[in-house]
Amino acid sequence: MMEEEFDVPRFSAGEMARRRRAIEAAMARAEIDHLVAYGADRSGSAVQWICGWPVTREAALVVAPGERDVLLVQFYNHLPNARRLAVDADVRWGGPSTFDSVAELLSARAASRVGLVGPIGYRSHQRLASAAEPVPLDAAYTEMRLVKSPEEVEWLACGAALSDAGIIALREHATPGASELDLVAAIEASYLAEGGATHIHYLGVTAMEEPASCVPAQWPTRRRLRTGDVVTAEISASWWGYPGQVLRTITVESDPTPLYAELHEVAEAALDAVLGVLRPGARPVDVVTAAGVIEDAGFTIYDDLVHGYGGGYFPPVLRTAATMHSPLPDIEFAEGMTVVVQPNVITSDERAGVQTGELVAIGSEGPTRLHAVPGGMWRGGAG
Repeated sequence: MMEEEFDVPRFSAGEMARRRRAIEAAMARAEIDHLVAYGADRSGSAVQWICGWPVTREAALVVAPGERDVLLVQFYNHLPNARRLAVDADVRWGGPSTFDSVAELLSARAASRVGLVGPIGYRSHQRLASAAEPVPLDAAYTEMRLVKSPEEVEWLACGAALSDAGIIALREHATPGASELDLVAAIEASYLAEGGATHIHYLGVTAMEEPASCVPAQWPTRRRLRTGDVVTAEISASWWGYPGQVLRTITVESDPTPLYAELHEVAEAALDAVLGVLRPGARPVDVVTAAGVIEDAGFTIYDDLVHGYGGGYFPPVLRTAATMHSPLPDIEFAEGMTVVVQPNVITSDERAGVQTGELVAIGSEGPTRLHAVPGGMWRGGAG
């Protein structure tokens, strides 16, 4: 029987070999002979990064130098698709208990020390510990993902284009009478047929004259838009696990009120200031100092100001000087890092706020936009 051809995007053999070298080097440094990467409920990026299978219900990938990877998948009916995507792995059903199956494999191989990556719960951890000494490797995995390869940046650019389609659709449908649910439907419809998948679409809707929302919400309501409303949005559509992220503020059939105009002016000034310092060798203190324009204007933020992105929510995660929850991380920005800059400027009473910003890649001379949509505050409607 002739094998059917499946048209799915794949990274090059050279890119996958680069990842394998990075994984095996981290294993050697940690003095481990096996690694288990785990994911569940569509989370756990290490599995896909190593073997190409985006996690569905549950998956555990067993890696060992000189051995073919073993991918244990739940549920049983997910096996055919997993075999089409993880072409270089030995794909098996995870059995009645995925971690029993992993532990049995480790025991059969007489594994000594096993590195663990992903959201592994207490009981599963204990089961693995019965077969080999567990060694946490999440920090090492995060380090591998901070700097993206050129191929990864290309995939993130695809995710950015899909996210752009979503924010454009939102602007077109942000008119009086549309509900928040209508907006979500329009956002998703803009990219699903192009192969995009929803990562997030957060919306905040409130009246500009009497604001009662300063940050987008994770779950939409049936509230319908009215003239004089404002919509704040954070949208990430994903291209096979590589999402963009774009944030904008949209008024509904009206000009911004003086308060919203001022909030957005400060947000744009902060965006320009942060982008102006993002280059190889810059440090978190440079970003926080640049963002000082927000607090100088008497405003603050709610969400993070800058964070690494692309395959996870990565360091450095930065806020303003007055809102940092912990000491500044000891890290330098490097060429190839991808970060979201999102000055979500709000009033100190948390009644009103705006969104602006997007995902950028840090190049040798500074940040490069991965999104193509225009900045600034938008007005809803097809025009």
